[in-house]
Amino acid sequence: MSSIFTKIINGEIPCYKIAEDENYLAFLDVNPNAKGHTLCVPKIEIDKIFDLDDNSYMGLLLFAKKVATALEKAVPCKRIGMAVIGLEVPHTHVHLIPLSEMDEMRFQKKVKLEKEEFEALTKSIQEYL
Repeated sequence: MSSIFTKIINGEIPCYKIAEDENYLAFLDVNPNAKGHTLCVPKIEIDKIFDLDDNSYMGLLLFAKKVATALEKAVPCKRIGMAVIGLEVPHTHVHLIPLSEMDEMRFQKKVKLEKEEFEALTKSIQEYL
């Protein structure tokens, strides 16, 4: 059975798409730790990041770096935090989280955004790509 991220990649589930190329997709997390919390995923469904082949691993990190650079310009923050933890979805994903305080990396504090806020944020980040 396909992961939720594969369903997003295949267009079966909508997302707030930030960036995409032939191998990777970045989209806003709909249950964000902070405004701008973005997920970067490979289009191939592999559960663990260290199971990616070297080219896919490095490609994902370079893709995430590009997205993080745009994210930091679009969302006021002290820096962009990065985490690879996700046990809840068996599909490699990198969290990029704009940080103003350390609690935003703890995955316990969540922010609520309206659809219009997600849409505006998506456009704002895309302007810096």
